[in-house]
Amino acid sequence: MTKKRIILVVISLLFIIGGSIFYNFYSKIYASNIKGDTTLYIPSKSNFNTVLEKISPFLKNSNSFKWVAEKKNYPNVIKAGKYNLKKGMNNNDLVNLLRSGNQTAIKLSFNNQETLEKLAGRIAEQIEPDSITILNTLKDKTFLKKNNFTKKTALGMYIPNSYQVYWNTSAEKFRNKMLNEYNRFWTSIRKEKAKQQHLTINEVITLASIVQKETASVSERPKVAGLYLNRLRDKWPLQADPTIIFALKQKLGQNTIIKRVLLKDLEIDSKYNTYKNLGLPPGPIAMPDISSINAVLNPQNHDYYYMCVDVDNFGEHAFAKTLSQHNRNAAKYQRWISQQGVKR
Repeated sequence: MTKKRIILVVISLLFIIGGSIFYNFYSKIYASNIKGDTTLYIPSKSNFNTVLEKISPFLKNSNSFKWVAEKKNYPNVIKAGKYNLKKGMNNNDLVNLLRSGNQTAIKLSFNNQETLEKLAGRIAEQIEPDSITILNTLKDKTFLKKNNFTKKTALGMYIPNSYQVYWNTSAEKFRNKMLNEYNRFWTSIRKEKAKQQHLTINEVITLASIVQKETASVSERPKVAGLYLNRLRDKWPLQADPTIIFALKQKLGQNTIIKRVLLKDLEIDSKYNTYKNLGLPPGPIAMPDISSINAVLNPQNHDYYYMCVDVDNFGEHAFAKTLSQHNRNAAKYQRWISQQGVKR
C-alpha cells in the first residue's frame, strides 16, 4: 500500500470516527426524547435525583437527558412547578424549559364549600400544599385579626370563581391572592349597595350564605333576599331553616344528612338558631357564590315575610304576606314530605 493511500485511509477513518462522535453528541442534545404529551410535577425542594425519578418514565433515554442536564448545570438550578412536556421534545429544549422555571399555570376553582376545612381540602386537590397546611394558614389568627376577620367570618373572604395560579403556590401566597381578589371584588359600588341595605360586608356575605342554602334557583335569590331583609328591617327573627341545619351539623357532624327540620330542632341552643335569636348569625353558614351576594345587594322589593317549599313547582318557593296564608302553604308542604317518608 502506497504512502498516499495510507494517508487517505487514515483520513477516512478519522472522518468516520469524528462523524460518529459528532452524531452521538448531536443525538444526545437534539434527538427527540419525550415519548408523548404529558405533565411533569416537580415538588418544592427537589434535588436532581428526584427530578430524574419523576421524568424517567416519560423519556426514551434517561442517560442522554442526564448528560445534557449536567452540561447545562441544571442540577444546581432546579425549579419546582408543573411543566407541560410535548411529544418529540429534545433534551436541549427540555432542559431549557426546566431551567427557566417557565411552568404552566393552572385554573384553580372552588365553590359551595361549607367550611374552611372543606375549602382547604378542595384547594389541596389542585396545588402542592396539603390540606392541613392550607387549613392552618386560612385560620392564622394574626392574619385574620389584621384583616378584620374571625374564624366564624373567614370563609367569607373566598369569592367562588376560577383563578390562575401556579401548582407550587404556597398556602400563604394562595391566601394572600384570595385577599386581593376579595378586595378587588368589593368595589366602592358594592360597598355603597351594602350600606343601602344597612349591612356590613360580613353581614352581606352571611345573609348571602343563607340565601344560597335556601334556594338553588338563581333567579329566585333576589326575592328570597328581599324577604329576609324585610324581616331584618322589622326586627323579626329570620327563622331560616338552613341556619338550623348548620347548627345541627356543628353538633352532630358535618357529614350528617338532614333533609327535614323538625319542631324539636328549633330549640337547639346555638347562636346560629335564627328562630330563637334576632338578627344574623355570627358568620356565613356556607360559601355564597356571586349570584347570592348580588341578590342581597340588589334585592327584590316586595311585601313577603314568609316562604316554604312549593310542592307544585319543585326548586321554587311559595311566598306569603300573611301568617295564615303561609300556614296553608306550610301544611301542604308538610303533608307532601310526610308522604315521601322523609323523617329526618
